[in-house]
Formats: sequence, C-alpha cells, structure tokens
Amino acid sequence: MATKKLKLYKDFSKTLIDELHKWSAMKQTGVSLRCMMAFGSAPSDRNMLKAAQFLHRELPIRIARRAIELESLPYGLSEKPAVLKVRDWYLDSFRDLRSFPAIKNMNDEKEFTRLINRIKARHNNVVPAMALGFKQLKKSLDPNLDYEDFGEVHRFLDRFYMSRIGIRVLIGQHVAVHDPNPKPNCFGYIHAKMSPRQVAKDASEDARSVCFREYGSAPDVNIYGDPSFTFPYVPAHLHLMVFELVKNSLRALQERYMESDKIAPPIRIVVADGEEDVTIKVSDEGGGIARSGLPRIFTYLYSTANNPVYERPELGEADVVTMAGYGYGLPISRLYARYFGGDLQVLSMEGYGTDAYLHLSRLGDSKEPLP
Repeated sequence: MATKKLKLYKDFSKTLIDELHKWSAMKQTGVSLRCMMAFGSAPSDRNMLKAAQFLHRELPIRIARRAIELESLPYGLSEKPAVLKVRDWYLDSFRDLRSFPAIKNMNDEKEFTRLINRIKARHNNVVPAMALGFKQLKKSLDPNLDYEDFGEVHRFLDRFYMSRIGIRVLIGQHVAVHDPNPKPNCFGYIHAKMSPRQVAKDASEDARSVCFREYGSAPDVNIYGDPSFTFPYVPAHLHLMVFELVKNSLRALQERYMESDKIAPPIRIVVADGEEDVTIKVSDEGGGIARSGLPRIFTYLYSTANNPVYERPELGEADVVTMAGYGYGLPISRLYARYFGGDLQVLSMEGYGTDAYLHLSRLGDSKEPLP
C-alpha cells in the first residue's frame, strides 16, 4: 500500500491521497433501472435533492476505487502515459467531488449538477485512452505473448468499464432529468415505452452508414418482430450494442463477398418478447469465427482488423467511430447488457456465419453488478 501511495504523492497532496484510500474502502450502493425510473418520473425538488445528495456520497466512492486500481496494474501498465492521463482524470474528479460542500438546497443541487456534467465530459475519452495505453504496453513487451497472458489485465478492464458505465449512467440520468423539454415517455436516460425494433433499425442504419464510408457499399439488414412491442430500457445502451453487433456482421459479409460475383445475403435481426427477457438475435452468413478464436472475442484488444488507436494515435484524443479495430466492441457491449441484468452470447459456425444473442432483462429490478 505504501508503494502505491508513494507513486501518487509525486503529483498529488498527501491529504488528497489519504482521503482517496479512505473513500475507496467504503461500500458502494447499487441502483436498479426501476429505481432510476421512479425518481426520473417524478422530478420534484425533494426527489432531485435526495438524488444529488446520494450522488455526492456515491460518486467519490466509485471514482476512488478506480483511481486506486489504476495505480497497481501488472506489466507496468500503470506507468504508460495514456493510463497516467486517465488516472489523473479520476483523481481530478475525486478532488472536485470531495471539495463540493454538502447539498442543502436546490441552488446547491443545480450547481452540483453542473459539476457532475463537467466530470462526465472530462471522462469522455477514457475508452480510447485506455486502448492507447494497452497498445503502448504491448509495444514494449514480448510480441509472442498471447491474449491469455493478459488475464489479469482483462479482469481489471471488465471491472473498470463496468464501473465506468455505472458512473456515467448515474450522472447522465441525473443531468437528463433536468432537461426542460423531455421527449415523450422519457424519464432521463430511460424510455418507458422503448421500441427495441425501432432502436435496432436506427442502429443498423448507422452501422450501414459506417460500412458505406469504409467499403463503398453495405449489405441489407432485415428486421423481424412486433413493431408495436415496447418496454422500459435505456435506448442509448441498446443502440450501442446493436450497432456493434451489426457492424461486426457487415464487416464479415463485406470481407467474404467483396471479391465475389455473388450478392452478400442480408443480416437478419429478430426481436423476441419473452416473459423475463427481450432477446435480439443478429444473424449473418459472413463465414463465422474459427473455434480457436471464439474464446478471444470477449477479451480486450483482440481484433483481426488493424487497430485504429495503434495506426492513428490521435484517436486516443477523439471520439471517432471506425468500422473495426479497437477490439473493445464485444466485451463492452456485453458489460452494457449485464449492467441491467442481461447478457450477450455469440455462437458461430465456421464456414457459414455467426449468431449473436442479446438478452435484455425486462423486469427492471436487478441492481447494478458493482465491481
């Protein structure tokens, strides 16, 4: 512990680091989708004040835990410039939150809301920055190391990104509830009557646009399911997950049929409404994944495409959507699914195609899986 503290003392005061360790040992409190919706649907002054007071205590705990963990990563990953930058973002955010006084009235609440919105913006580029840090690490290590050798790093990244999702949802939900012109049936981030078919359609079109940009064409996407079916969920999360799955399928199809006279068969998306889960299946005939490659698809920075962070380091500073290459899409999509009690599974037939099953819990009462 003393060694970890010494590293941080180089850049931050002893008082701040002692407080960071104290708060990192405190217990986190999980929140359910149902609870978020209940507060968002009745944004009274009393509820907004209670929510801000909860965040004033909860956010420093979560941020402190991640900052401490960023100090003790294996293989010297903690010392890489991009990771040090991320660590400093977390420490700055912890200091900002802890220096904010107790929230006693609505003026305090409004000022606090502005603060946490700034904190959310500060962390916008954490994912590409961490990807760049991992690339900086891999460049300095034995090139023959396999992805399995990074098991501890992958477990850390699972915890780190799950926590990041939670922090951004809590902040984003609180900020969104202040929107003076909310969309119909929307309570902050949550849409009480979200159409999974419509979100899948929008995400597919966005993925096809990226495919057009990269390849000059894009296979069709056919969507099946009850167009009138709705349920409460976070549309931005579902859009991200379906976009990633369709993007992967489009790339597989393009690369399989690019030199062929045959027209690429369409991607099929099926939305099924079950009693416990809403399941979305994304199927393609893009040739599938070799059985030896399947264990790798949910590990970070495994990709058969060129890595945009490695090829173009400036992406570490920008929010740019590329067709493939980060190796983060599937593992992070699975974390988004699991955040509200769902899951993501991928089955593949090498030589034929891949089926991805996105399970979304429709009960709404599962609490965040806090790392």
